[in-house]
Amino acid sequence: MISLPVMWAFRSSVRCWRHRAVLKAAPGASDNSVWRWFSSPNRSGVTGMEEILTRVVAPLPTYETREKYPPPPESNSLDFMRFYTSLDKEDKHNFLSKLSKDFGVDHKSATELAVKLLDTQLRDLATILQVEDRLRYSLTPRYKQLLNHISKVEGGVKFLVDLRADVLEIISSKGSESPHIKDLNGTLKSLLSEWFSVGLLRLERITWQSPCEILQKISQYEAVHPVRNWTDLKRRVGPYRRCYAFTHAAMPGEPLVVLHVALTEDISDNIQSIVREFSTLDSEEDVNKINAAIFYSISSTQAGLQGVELGNYLIKRVVRELQSEFPHMAQFSSLSPIPGFSSWLLGLLSQYRKESRGSDLLSEQEWKEVEQVTVSSSGTPSADALRKLIGTSEWLRSERLTRVLEPILMRLCAWYLYGEKRRGYALNPVANFHLQNGATMWRLNWLADTSPRGVANSCGLMVNYRYFLNETSKNSSLYLQNKVVVASEQIVGLVSQFQKNSKL
Repeated sequence: MISLPVMWAFRSSVRCWRHRAVLKAAPGASDNSVWRWFSSPNRSGVTGMEEILTRVVAPLPTYETREKYPPPPESNSLDFMRFYTSLDKEDKHNFLSKLSKDFGVDHKSATELAVKLLDTQLRDLATILQVEDRLRYSLTPRYKQLLNHISKVEGGVKFLVDLRADVLEIISSKGSESPHIKDLNGTLKSLLSEWFSVGLLRLERITWQSPCEILQKISQYEAVHPVRNWTDLKRRVGPYRRCYAFTHAAMPGEPLVVLHVALTEDISDNIQSIVREFSTLDSEEDVNKINAAIFYSISSTQAGLQGVELGNYLIKRVVRELQSEFPHMAQFSSLSPIPGFSSWLLGLLSQYRKESRGSDLLSEQEWKEVEQVTVSSSGTPSADALRKLIGTSEWLRSERLTRVLEPILMRLCAWYLYGEKRRGYALNPVANFHLQNGATMWRLNWLADTSPRGVANSCGLMVNYRYFLNETSKNSSLYLQNKVVVASEQIVGLVSQFQKNSKL
């Protein structure tokens, strides 16, 4: 006689089977759509994640069959992409954690091969090389195959770029210490670096005749000097201006990194003359007025391509392009913002005040001038008064204040760019970028960006990084290998003044 629990289980199975049959018979239904209904994260949570990962992340083929193993069906990649896209932010994080932890490297197999490699050290070279190759293959994460297959379907590369952006967000927002997530990030970065190598990138000049969608994205992606309106954008791609972008065949219509260039008579020392004073420009270019190319904005558009070298190659390609168009041109320079200077300075002033070391930062005469100008002798400590000034743009309204603060801020900023380091390299990310490219830290410009953003970020200061084309390779090597910052006499002189007046 059949027990009641068995009977209930049987009836449940029949109901489930009937439900599947109805779904399968429905117009337009497919095996994949039925599976996705049962595997929806909203219905079954973690179970749905386990099911799809088990199904689409194939085991790593054996070493002997790695070249003969048939590729999985394209539907696996598409199902993975649909499933992941349907998840909310928290579920995406959980899904990526599970993917990286449960479908990574087979550590047991790798360990066994590592031991075997040690045992073969006295064998012939051919045997050692074969075991090394086996070990190298065993260190391939299981999910790497899936990532490779996803890159081959339509929209797959863009999906993986966005996927890595999510991985980077996990690492930064949660301060994740998970080695599995970091390994997934490293694998993705390595793959993307191959797929976006410079030989596979296309240089495009953006003009007013470019597709509207591209122009709109150029405007949206501008991260350094925001585009105000369509008229502003039209001038930025018009006469005496150039706009270039790298694109990739796998991401059509999507600029990856964008460079804006101003064609000028001399090396610019003020950004407003480039992005605001368009009325002074002629409608037709006069080649005799074009002696310098100023790189005034470079923006990476894809968070998932962080750390994948694109900007460096874009500048080099644009230099070649401009040299071809203007053979007489010999001056190439950036006009760069200095993000982080104001916040660094405010922190420094707070630290000195707590340690009662204000006299170490400015000379005695300068502190007296600050006190006189800010009337801080009435009760407010001069360090607090100076800190308050830096935290606002009020000082720009006073000619006397501006005159007093200029030598102080110039040498402090020069030190920030030249002397403040992280692991031996420039703390400021923009400085680090141009110095890696081989540029010379050439000129610090006072009141070069008086926009609210420029004053808030860097007290209105900007810096030129000069590209002397016959020296960039040597400068880059000096910086990357020996951490040497190549700078002009002006910068070195300001740094010397800082060292003379301040005691960090």
